[in-house]
Amino acid sequence: ENMINLAAIMTDKHRAAGRGGVGAVMGSKKLKALVARGTKKIGVEDPEKLSASVKRARLLIKKNGVTSKALPVYGTPVLVNVVNELGMLPTHNFQEGTFNDADGVSGEKLLERLSRKNYNCYGCPIGCGRMSRARGKDVGGPEFESIWSLGPQCGINDLEWIAIANDKCNLLGIDTISVGSTIGCVMELVQRGKLEHSLKFGDTTGILELIEDIAHARGLGAELGKGSKIFAKQYGAPELAMQVKGLEIPAYDPRGVQGHALGYATSNRGGCHLRSYLIGPEVMGSPVLVDRDSTDGKADLVILYQNLSAAMDSMVVCRFTNFAWTVDDYADMVAACTGLSIDGKELLKIGSRIWNLEKLFNMREGFTKSDDALPPRFSTPLPEGASRNRVAQIDVMLPEYYSLRGWDKEGIPSSKLLKELNIPQ
Repeated sequence: ENMINLAAIMTDKHRAAGRGGVGAVMGSKKLKALVARGTKKIGVEDPEKLSASVKRARLLIKKNGVTSKALPVYGTPVLVNVVNELGMLPTHNFQEGTFNDADGVSGEKLLERLSRKNYNCYGCPIGCGRMSRARGKDVGGPEFESIWSLGPQCGINDLEWIAIANDKCNLLGIDTISVGSTIGCVMELVQRGKLEHSLKFGDTTGILELIEDIAHARGLGAELGKGSKIFAKQYGAPELAMQVKGLEIPAYDPRGVQGHALGYATSNRGGCHLRSYLIGPEVMGSPVLVDRDSTDGKADLVILYQNLSAAMDSMVVCRFTNFAWTVDDYADMVAACTGLSIDGKELLKIGSRIWNLEKLFNMREGFTKSDDALPPRFSTPLPEGASRNRVAQIDVMLPEYYSLRGWDKEGIPSSKLLKELNIPQ
């Protein structure tokens, strides 16, 4: 209700629809909560087919190393050491890609020091959620992205403090990725003499209070609540805001992973890792490992993942399932539930329709080709680590991406494409 751009919608205590300020939309309507209580059975067209599809899908999850071992044992923080060893864990507001104290805030260390039990979203066979104990308090998580944004991004290596800061963000209903990344931006502004403040990399002093101020739109917090893009521009250094389309970039330095970089730049909602999660094939080797440094074929792969992700979001299916499932697995479930004749190809077409509708919405709101870009920092090579000397090659991949999408050179969908997708013009 304070209308900050970082407001989230919290669900099931420790989960969040965290990005893009959706909490402020609810706040603007004075809408406190949505609660549903089901009393009737959910009807499906072909129960036997659905049962067979679900049984097969659960077996695939059990056979996949990421969904059967890494995520259940360590949760998403398993990625801290993995990403750091590849030299693409953003540190000090993306100035470096390697955090020297990464092991101290890793999934392995979380399991050893703070984790108390796992928890699952309803009916989930993976169970990646954590409940932890920090400073005498039971807290949810923290997840990989939250560990990064409140930790390495700000140069902080105190895992227990990170867990407390994450819990504070959850209780206040604000996006941990954007909060941590915006604070990291402030720290670099201070470092470079653009802003006079006591905040500095590696120092937790005053941050918990600042998080409170952001949520309540008080003092400096009121300015930070607008996000890093607006704040950095206000202090004459827009290039220090690590964002795309106004949304802060998550925990993978795009210089170390080319396909994922293109996904950031072309995401309809801005700096988002979930719209095209190429960390699966480019980092985790799931379903197969592809060369993270190569730009070849990445435009096609990004489009595949974007279309599938749009369809999955409409199904309300967890993103982690695509470590183990194919497009046809999702299509089989939709067909069984609805009775519609839908295969993998048709499901991807549905996803493409959604993606292009979002694109048209953005165009109406004034977004252009210039917004399908990354901050200038990512054209500067990483200084050290396993991704040393890499840059994000967006200019190489973007023309092919537009062409494969059926868009013109300015990124505008063609009339032919819109007709094929049954989108009114």
